[in-house]
Amino acid sequence: MSTGFIGDLTIFVLALLVGFEVISKVPATLHTPLMSGANSIHGVVLVGVVILASFVNGPLGYLLTFIAAAFAAANVVGGYAVTDRMLQMFRKRPVPAKPAEQEAGR
Repeated sequence: MSTGFIGDLTIFVLALLVGFEVISKVPATLHTPLMSGANSIHGVVLVGVVILASFVNGPLGYLLTFIAAAFAAANVVGGYAVTDRMLQMFRKRPVPAKPAEQEAGR
């Protein structure tokens, strides 16, 4: 194994641990709004995947790039879907029409 791989693996594991600690401290009432915004930020990850795709050599690299793009795209779509659903909770519901004066005074 090269020292570059060991360094990359170390950063990956540390990012996992820090991410888990940060997310586990978020109260339940803030979890959905926070995660919908965070998932929408995965558009940046998609840009990174496109840049990485230009350097890929070999079938394993193509497979990993495809998996990264699929997960990032799913997070982007999911983030926007959850955000839209949350915003719908704050819209006024249409008022039902009143019956026409008991059908004109029967």
